[in-house]
Amino acid sequence: MSNETLKLWIDIIGWIGSFEVIIAYFLISAHRIDANNIYYQILNGTGAAFLVINTIYYGAYPSTFINIVWLIIAGVAIIKMIFQRSSKS
Repeated sequence: MSNETLKLWIDIIGWIGSFEVIIAYFLISAHRIDANNIYYQILNGTGAAFLVINTIYYGAYPSTFINIVWLIIAGVAIIKMIFQRSSKS
């Protein structure tokens, strides 16, 4: 894979991550979903993960840091939701 192709894929991943985080924020701000909705947490988690990839590539380490924290928060929330669902069954 050429450097130009890699850069293109990294940029695409970054844009997808950005859109996911924005969509999640819009949905929660517009009261379309709440924080207990797994789709909200998945959008935040995958968006943050994609942004981590992008920011590491570009060396934007403060942004990498905040997105890693965002990813951990979403991951913990998703795990709690999964355990709560399985305990209700």
